[in-house]
Amino acid sequence: MHSATSIARFNILVALVVLLLKALAAWWSGSVALFSDAVESIVNVATACAALLAVWYAARPPDRNHPYGHEKAEYFVALFEALLIGAAGWAIVTQAAQAFLAPRALAVPLEAYAANIGAGLINGAWCFVLVRRGRAMASTALEADGWHLFADVLSSAGVLVGIVLAQLTGLSWLDPALAMLVAVNIFWSGLRLLRMSLGGLMDAAPKPELVAMIRSAIVEAGAGALQAHDLKSRVAGRATFIEFHLIVPGDHTVAGAHAICDRIEAEIRRQVPGARISIHVEPEEKAHDDGGIPI
Repeated sequence: MHSATSIARFNILVALVVLLLKALAAWWSGSVALFSDAVESIVNVATACAALLAVWYAARPPDRNHPYGHEKAEYFVALFEALLIGAAGWAIVTQAAQAFLAPRALAVPLEAYAANIGAGLINGAWCFVLVRRGRAMASTALEADGWHLFADVLSSAGVLVGIVLAQLTGLSWLDPALAMLVAVNIFWSGLRLLRMSLGGLMDAAPKPELVAMIRSAIVEAGAGALQAHDLKSRVAGRATFIEFHLIVPGDHTVAGAHAICDRIEAEIRRQVPGARISIHVEPEEKAHDDGGIPI
């Protein structure tokens, strides 16, 4: 299995190849829409470099200054990507507005089409790899980059279809109009990344499926305890922080309560890799009336 760092390094190489192909397509065609596609690829290179830095830094173990680890670095990169995407979208809007004021007929050669299609195929295959591996490794930076590339693939496909229509119909205004649509797609992609990064930085609650998995692990491995309550969890990159109170019978020994906690922690880590767990043990008179999580 490739490490997140290895994938992030290869991601830069893929971004550079795609940028070269799209830049050639824009140069050969003189199309504003294809220029907008190439501008987005410049952002892809920058974000790929940022993703590598984030993955490397997030993998560092906890230290004195960062006792909870460095995983949140990936959310800062996702935020940085969102800002870069916004800047790229604005640059495209500016170029498209100028083209609207001075439209010209398109004459896109076959090699420009071939270069752009080749770039789209590479991006399409690679975004699938990034999203899948990013989810498997719980890497926000890789998954965010994958979704950004997916948006790029969709906009590239739309641009190609539109340029063909512009050449067939002779409607020169279609070229800058397509560039505007690419800009809208880019802004939407940036908004998605912004929400993802802010959610992580603000310790948003994890997905309901993950919470259900944690509750199930507590029940399965908590024999001997009476109840768990005040369950809280948050996700930071590849780490999942979990804390809750565990109610045990009042006559339990410290060693007995500790053994129950060890079983629960082992089961949670089996179901939630990268879990960092904190359990506060309490006697039965501290049980919640609402039942908490019955064991």
